[in-house]
Amino acid sequence: MDAWPTVTYKEEAMREGMQIESAGISVDDKVRLLEALSDTGLNEIVVGSFVRPEYTPQMAHIDEVVKRFRPRPGVTYTALLVNQRAVERARQYAPPLTIEQDVPRLSAHLCDVFARRNYNRSQAQVIAAWPQVVARAVENGAREAGIGAHAAWGSNFTGEVALPQLMDTLATAHAPWDEAGIPVTSVVLLDPMSWNTPHRTEAILQAIKERWPAIRSFRLHLHDARGMAIVSAYAALRVLGPGDVLHLEGTIGGVGGCPYCGNGRATGMMATEDLLHLLDSMGIDHGVDLDRIIDCVWMLDEILGRPTMGHVSKAGPRPMTPDRWYDPDLPFVETFSEATHFKRGPGVYEGQLKPWKEPITRPT
Repeated sequence: MDAWPTVTYKEEAMREGMQIESAGISVDDKVRLLEALSDTGLNEIVVGSFVRPEYTPQMAHIDEVVKRFRPRPGVTYTALLVNQRAVERARQYAPPLTIEQDVPRLSAHLCDVFARRNYNRSQAQVIAAWPQVVARAVENGAREAGIGAHAAWGSNFTGEVALPQLMDTLATAHAPWDEAGIPVTSVVLLDPMSWNTPHRTEAILQAIKERWPAIRSFRLHLHDARGMAIVSAYAALRVLGPGDVLHLEGTIGGVGGCPYCGNGRATGMMATEDLLHLLDSMGIDHGVDLDRIIDCVWMLDEILGRPTMGHVSKAGPRPMTPDRWYDPDLPFVETFSEATHFKRGPGVYEGQLKPWKEPITRPT
């Protein structure tokens, strides 16, 4: 049996998904979806982001969403907080929100163009703030720290990031922690512009593990404009071992996107339902009810008024047990609606053709 890393999962549909959708989605619908997600067994859900509504109008009602939803015990609720002002806004909702980072972290953006487009700050300005982060960590008695890189695989504006360039950037982030005597135990790799590929994911993780053996926690934020996110996640599962923790992030339906990256909604994320199906097939425990996740995807389809981009919500999980096997005499199934018979029953294909001469039975 393969020895896999421990896997944790963060659901980003309420933030990453909603930030690129219509600003007209009602608070009622957002609360309804958030509460449904909370009943699936997901351990961590991002509820949204505290940002300026003139730039991200989809988050204009984040305060109302947080006030109205009913948090479920055992679920960690977080929000994207890009600056100290956002932290102070969100703090009034803690709990149910969890504000603090797991460990203090130094992260740099490998694409200065995207950093300025997305954050109105240059790469140099971000790095210039590092000494304050380290000083605060020392003052708070931090026992471990993290490093990270944005656009770790590449950028739509400046091209592919070579592995030596990424490693040099991570080493630059690692050095201040070394000087402060705080061990680095985790790394975050973000891919906002969908440049990830499985072979490069393997090479990156192998290089990090070889250079810094103390790093055992790996967080991957993978976008999926080019269909590589789930195979890159699989590559990470193959590279990492049982002593490692792999933190993955995605969205139900594969929704998501960034107005700054040039791909809009097309960039999406790894679909939660597809990843959970993969983990099930690999025997990796995740504690999430895939059937309820599919219900949430269908709810999201209805809210958006269009199909989302995931797969398992449309075709269903592989029918692994006899009670799930399809009827051998199943008639033609042609449409997406008819394909939902795996969950909705035979009524969805009623009246379809059966051109064979006699009923078909399963061999005994």
